[in-house]
Amino acid sequence: METFKILNPGLLTTVQDLGRYGFQRYGVSASGVMDNFSAKVANKLVGNNENDAVLETTLKGIELEFLKDTVFAITGGDCQSTLNGKNIDLWKSYKATKGDILKMGICKSGLRNYLAFSGGIDVPLIMNSRSTNLKAKVGGYLGRKLMGGDVLKVFSNDNSSTLEFNRNLIPSYQKTLEIKVILGQQSDEFTDEGIKTFFNETYTISQESDRMGIRLASDSGATIKHKISADIISDGITFGAIQVPGSGQPIIMMADRQTTGGYTKIGNVISNDLSKLAQATPGTKIKFINYNLNDAINEIKNTENIINNPNSYIQELNSSENFIKKFYKIKLNGKIFDLSLERIE
Repeated sequence: METFKILNPGLLTTVQDLGRYGFQRYGVSASGVMDNFSAKVANKLVGNNENDAVLETTLKGIELEFLKDTVFAITGGDCQSTLNGKNIDLWKSYKATKGDILKMGICKSGLRNYLAFSGGIDVPLIMNSRSTNLKAKVGGYLGRKLMGGDVLKVFSNDNSSTLEFNRNLIPSYQKTLEIKVILGQQSDEFTDEGIKTFFNETYTISQESDRMGIRLASDSGATIKHKISADIISDGITFGAIQVPGSGQPIIMMADRQTTGGYTKIGNVISNDLSKLAQATPGTKIKFINYNLNDAINEIKNTENIINNPNSYIQELNSSENFIKKFYKIKLNGKIFDLSLERIE
């Protein structure tokens, strides 16, 4: 059954899941959400699997009308949102009823929002993904960004409970970032001075940045020097790979990256920091930090634990039983304890 109608699509709104993996060898971009953390939490808040399809908005959110009762949640950038004219919180799920109007504003901080609906958005599964590839016009809703008048469905789901993500765990989006990088790929193609420049410079995100890649310019104008040339025989591109073309200014490859590239790659942004970059606006300052693989793996484990830990969420149980159970973490004498609080009336 049709679930919601787009009244105003915002600047760029697409259907995305965690990506179309396993097909880069055939020239098919992975696509998928830019900010995995926000998208996964949005799905958790409405009782979905973390890979269910969501809406990804950019800078300016959408306006939609609910055509049936459903549970929804918005995560990501600080974007004022209302349901029937009343302010609602992000990182929290709500029950909407038929005829309700949801309006999202412009991000005050951060760049992207994720809107999840209980059951997940019902669009065709193409190469194991429901993500939109805009350049190839494949996946998502008719292979394109959403437009006013579009009507979408979600899969059936009997979830009726609402959750709130622990406020202490919500990321803040800064205008100055430290981004951790693991040297690799073709780092030996750069001079020692070039490597030093890469880690010592402050870079600014260019206006010429999008879902495909984030272009950077060093504040001092210094360039990263190659030993011989910026060109290599084309090889595979990963999410977060940092290419350095002949200009000596780095480009971070993002969700809609091409499958292969012929520029040297100095290293790769660790997975945990890709969500920071996904929310970074043009003008944001970046400093790169030399990092190691083991610590990067531990960061991934810690983040996944936060997403999947029930204690990360405050749960409001069925109101017919008229009680609320909440989960907290408390610190006492330097030790962290898990606490559950239940009120029965």
